[in-house]
Amino acid sequence: MTHPQPSRPTLVGLGVLALAIALVPFSDLEVIATDPWAEIRRFGAGFLAPGFPDAAELAASLAYTIGIAILGVVAAGLVGFLLSTLFRSRFIRVMCSVLRSVHELFWALIFLQFFGPSPMTGLLAIAVPYAAIFAKVYAEIAEETPSPSAQVIPRKSRWASGYLYARLPDLWPHFKIYSLYRLECGLRSSAILGFVGLPTLGYHLESAFLEGRYSEVSGLLILFYLLIATVRYWARPITIPLLCLAGLALLPWGNYALEVTNVVRFFTEDIVPAPLRDSGQTLPEAMGALWFWLGDLWTYQVVPGALSTILVTMLALALTGALALVLFPAVSPLLTAKPGRFAGNAGLVILRSTPEYLLAFMLLQFWGPSMLPAVVALALHNGAIIGHLVGRHTEQFSLRLDAPRRRLDKYFYEVLPRAYPQLLAYLFYRWEVIMRETAVFGMLGVATLGFFIDSAFSELRMDRAILLIAVTAALNIGVDILSRRIRRYARVSITADTPA
Repeated sequence: MTHPQPSRPTLVGLGVLALAIALVPFSDLEVIATDPWAEIRRFGAGFLAPGFPDAAELAASLAYTIGIAILGVVAAGLVGFLLSTLFRSRFIRVMCSVLRSVHELFWALIFLQFFGPSPMTGLLAIAVPYAAIFAKVYAEIAEETPSPSAQVIPRKSRWASGYLYARLPDLWPHFKIYSLYRLECGLRSSAILGFVGLPTLGYHLESAFLEGRYSEVSGLLILFYLLIATVRYWARPITIPLLCLAGLALLPWGNYALEVTNVVRFFTEDIVPAPLRDSGQTLPEAMGALWFWLGDLWTYQVVPGALSTILVTMLALALTGALALVLFPAVSPLLTAKPGRFAGNAGLVILRSTPEYLLAFMLLQFWGPSMLPAVVALALHNGAIIGHLVGRHTEQFSLRLDAPRRRLDKYFYEVLPRAYPQLLAYLFYRWEVIMRETAVFGMLGVATLGFFIDSAFSELRMDRAILLIAVTAALNIGVDILSRRIRRYARVSITADTPA
């Protein structure tokens, strides 16, 4: 008797699970805090009695958060749109791949060297990677969206005229939906920029958390969730220009001035490897010192940081997939009644609206600085995103007439087999995002690459910091390439305007 062979998506899923289980013995998943439950109880008590900081201070941080997000995303959208029209160029694709592979917090650390904790630092930290993301997604949307209008344009028409009058009207609804989602991401990015010194909501959240003012943490989180939940009501085509003008007028642009000498020194001295700055040595001496410098950095920072980053990423990837399998039924109309879906949607909105960095920061206060808070934070946030997307995908399913009646049987025998390929596609599509966030968690004390990058910036060793950031970019690009190949092998795909 022959047994049916497992499908490719099943093999890929089992492979990820087996790899994660094999990596557990090498992972630091210990709860280090002496009494985590006591801290969680204090947080819970504070969460039930929300409070707020000084009204003027709160209004200023809220305006700063919104202003930086709006200006950064709008600038990124405009540049990304222009780059998307040139995305067939290999140079443009490679450039965008490199730019988006570096996390916003790492970009902020770089721009802090030029502009200090000014609005320009936050704007550029969001705009640079987001422009690359916009370019990629807009180009994919343009490639996959049919355009009947373009077929009737005369062949001798100019490309720009044909694009603006025939292609763009068909693409605009997709661009609009994705741009609104990217604005939500921009608000989350703007908030966590407070962790590097910018006066956004994240700055006050960090201060309140570290000082144990949990009522204030609760109020700030509620305000942040309301901001994200209402973005589609106040961020409209007619209000975006007004918000941009308000940001340009109200943010403190003049507090910090760009010093050209700092920029010149950064590129001509600071990021040059330390052994090469000594002009009194011969070429063989310089090369020997550089080799020793690279070997030391490779042995004690690059290798351990990269291994920890990969370790956390793979554990988080497996746990994300497991959580998505559990969470998507809560929002699927085939498996959950309307009242239950309302509660499920509310829970997923909270989880996916909370930045992974903020989740990890909170869990680190409860459990201590191990890999466990990072893995759980990544899984909760990304599992909620994938669970929501897969639950929405099941709305397209029609049940067979002989489909099981019991909810558990219906899940395992009817819904899951049809939803699983899409879930796997979303999971591997998020892999690059998980890797980016894993690297930056080192700034919170987890021993990933971000830990060494943050230390290098703190010690003003820009040469080491830039090299380590380049390593994180290389890892992200590698994961992106591997993810695409695995999706092709498993024969799973997603729509181009899926949230990235």
